[in-house]
Amino acid sequence: MTTQILMPALSPTMEEGKLAKWLVKEGDTVKSGDILAEIETDKATMEFEAVDEGKIGRLLVPEGTEGVKVNQPIATLIGDGESADGPADIATAMQSIKDAVAAEAKPPAQPAALKPATPFAVIAPAGRTAEPVAAKPAAVPPPAKGERIFASPLARKIAEQKGIDLAAVQGSGPRGRIVKSDVEAAKAGPVPSTIAKAPPPQAQPAPGGTISGIAPLPDARVFFRPEDYDEIPHDSMRKTIARRLSSAKTLIPHFYLTVDCRIDNLMATRARLNATSPKENGFKLSVNDFVVKACALALMRVPEVNASWTETAILRHKHADVGVAVALDFGLITPIVFRAEEKGLVSISGEVKSLAERARAKKLKPSEFEGGGFAVSNLGMYGIKDFTAVINPPHAAILAVGAGEKRAVVDGDKVAAATVMTVTMSCDHRVIDGATGARFLQVFKQFIEEPASMLL
Repeated sequence: MTTQILMPALSPTMEEGKLAKWLVKEGDTVKSGDILAEIETDKATMEFEAVDEGKIGRLLVPEGTEGVKVNQPIATLIGDGESADGPADIATAMQSIKDAVAAEAKPPAQPAALKPATPFAVIAPAGRTAEPVAAKPAAVPPPAKGERIFASPLARKIAEQKGIDLAAVQGSGPRGRIVKSDVEAAKAGPVPSTIAKAPPPQAQPAPGGTISGIAPLPDARVFFRPEDYDEIPHDSMRKTIARRLSSAKTLIPHFYLTVDCRIDNLMATRARLNATSPKENGFKLSVNDFVVKACALALMRVPEVNASWTETAILRHKHADVGVAVALDFGLITPIVFRAEEKGLVSISGEVKSLAERARAKKLKPSEFEGGGFAVSNLGMYGIKDFTAVINPPHAAILAVGAGEKRAVVDGDKVAAATVMTVTMSCDHRVIDGATGARFLQVFKQFIEEPASMLL
């Protein structure tokens, strides 16, 4: 039986990707878990594993192809003794598979004494005539509560033929994907009848995504002569950054809170700790490591900030998962330090360095940069005094950290020099009120100005 290998969704937000490299060729025999290809998403390059066994029939998408949509056929998998020769175009191949499934799924002929099933009418699109169609086996229903079922195409066909509800099948393939052996081992059960198969749930823009009365911005090319500029095509990361942050800035009601922190004690503590680092496998703490730890503890102290917005509820997180913005040559990514409140400064420092290195090599896994409830963006190393950052959902806030610099401060009745760092928190006003954000910054300031308090 010929099976289509589809472009995988390697993360919940992935809509398309680049088929960077094939690691198999036509005629190769593969089994579940074998690496078929490298897929480049907007944030990382990931390996794509086989979920069924068989032989590679055709490679339908050449390596290096960009903009391959999720669930688009990219190759075919054939069984032993089958030939890869067949229709060259994908549409014909897909139709032949549907016809084969329909033929195998036909109900047995009824005795003459029984009355044949009454056909039902299909509502036709405008301009076409509706014709009665004989009842077909019920399609496998979508999972409860809109959850997506990850199953191989072959597993879906077998489930449809046997009348097995995939929502009740436990997957044993990569990342819990349902494969052929799972369906064959499952018992057929009643499948709810449905006339039209519901499309899989897709991420929808939040209400209010369209602002009426605002015209789209003009194309910048209309203002310049072609010989006066070079065009640099958008890659997938740049497109994603533009789409997500434009949406975030439009749909999330931002407000900003700024506070100055004296960091002389922090700098002295940092110097003392770094001086104790062993020569082999040592550590070098940065100011940002202290900032991440202080944020994590402040999130646990003021849990109202450690939250995410949904249309039906606010999600209050139980742990401080802090994203750290990392600048790349080709964009920006925010890997996450999970459960940062439980980790020491050395652990946070090593983890952030490792995440940043793998981010620049595009080797991060989606689980390492998706999620979290809070983020830190630090431009202090570039000499930036202060700035504001855009919230990246599902975060409810992001802390923009400026450079520590010597400033004149009033200490009692005297003016003295102190090292001061300005931080500005962008808050989602749907989740965080002004007073709540202010309490968070008070706690953060306490931890930063007196690092020893983080031990209490």
